[in-house]
Amino acid sequence: MGLFAPVDATAQEADCRQALVLALDVSGSVDAGEYRLQMDGLAQALTAPEVAAAILAPGAAPVAFYIFEWSGPQFQNVLVDWTRVADRPTLDSIAGTLRATRRSPSPPSTALGTAMAVSAQALADGPECWKRTIDISGDGKSNTGPRPQDLSGLDNFDEVTVNALVINTIDSMGAGPGDEDLMSYFRSVVIRGPGAFAEPADGFEDYARAMKKKLLREITALAVGRLDLPHAPRPPRIQ
Repeated sequence: MGLFAPVDATAQEADCRQALVLALDVSGSVDAGEYRLQMDGLAQALTAPEVAAAILAPGAAPVAFYIFEWSGPQFQNVLVDWTRVADRPTLDSIAGTLRATRRSPSPPSTALGTAMAVSAQALADGPECWKRTIDISGDGKSNTGPRPQDLSGLDNFDEVTVNALVINTIDSMGAGPGDEDLMSYFRSVVIRGPGAFAEPADGFEDYARAMKKKLLREITALAVGRLDLPHAPRPPRIQ
């Protein structure tokens, strides 16, 4: 995949400060223009000077990324497999992959719960990091598959933070089961874990700005090296 290589989670030392899954909604409510705004917006956010500086903070352990798109229960398409980002060429290569991605045929339904479960499994199978985070973008409520609120008992969500980027459009406000608006829905049944939050985007045109703000909030607090944490235990090697 270009300049970056997937992490071998069975062979690498756990010198990763954050494992971050980015799950992108490409269900039927997302048209071709919105799809492009989402992919290019994520690439723009990841390479924004402030975000790149947080990811590549001097002396800090790397952040590992896993990026996939989702729609119905059977559609999850991996765009970037687990990749530790320790230098600018790797980050730029991820952004280039996103910009070059073209839409694959996908079901029209919105399996938000399934996307969350797949994200949690990706974290369980991925590199051992100090913090594990799921970023799920969506412009509508779940309408097929397991409900997000029914996933709380799964072991894969232990010590995992689930944040959301909520894309408010004319069609998404109040859509799907329940009477809540979309932000209330994501706050009540989707986000969970330590410090979880939902970041709103005013349509797909606002996606890059909202994603940049969310990534900064998630990554900046962890942009410290191990030398700054003398009392923290060294993470164990993965067997």
